[in-house]
Amino acid sequence: MSGMWTVKVLSLGVVALFLGVELLGRLLRRLRPPVTLNEVLFFPSEVACVEHVFTSLSPRSCLCPLPHGAETSLSRLLHRILSTSSSLDLCVFAFSNVNLSRAVLALHARGVTVRVLTDKHYVAIPGSQIGVLRKAGICARYDASSVHMHHKFALVDGRLLVTGSLNWTQTAVQSNMENVLVTEEPDLVRPFIEEFHRLWESNDPARCLRPK
Repeated sequence: MSGMWTVKVLSLGVVALFLGVELLGRLLRRLRPPVTLNEVLFFPSEVACVEHVFTSLSPRSCLCPLPHGAETSLSRLLHRILSTSSSLDLCVFAFSNVNLSRAVLALHARGVTVRVLTDKHYVAIPGSQIGVLRKAGICARYDASSVHMHHKFALVDGRLLVTGSLNWTQTAVQSNMENVLVTEEPDLVRPFIEEFHRLWESNDPARCLRPK
């Protein structure tokens, strides 16, 4: 009898120990700070099909001659931009890359609030996507100062910063040595939010380039 009792006590002790370890693990996971996203992308990007970024279809379903299924700097950048759920603030010197324009247009079509700041000298250059964004109903303002608005950054939902040397152009993406930093570090994101707000407010809303 005493032996059976001993076995039962030991069994209960093992179960209690297991439950205690499990509860402790859950508590530690809750107390552990969330992982902050920090990512660096380098360009030029490998030339590859990015249709799978825009659709749920398998990369194999696209019949274009480019390589399929490759994860490139451009595809990773597109994924970050398309992760936007509520707002995208874009401050960019030159914007002619069609795939990045597709991403911004897709966000606008989903109801995401998109604001674009650009340089006044690059609004209407050949290949500029600013006119395409305007026609879709996206508000774009240009900097009216005498110096170039040379920023290249985007703010995703006010929590994610995308910045670096990369102009949003075909040449920069495929031909130049460029860098992009993607970060959720609040101390880095916050100053860019403040700078975008300052530039947005400092430009006369009458200069808002609305669709014709």
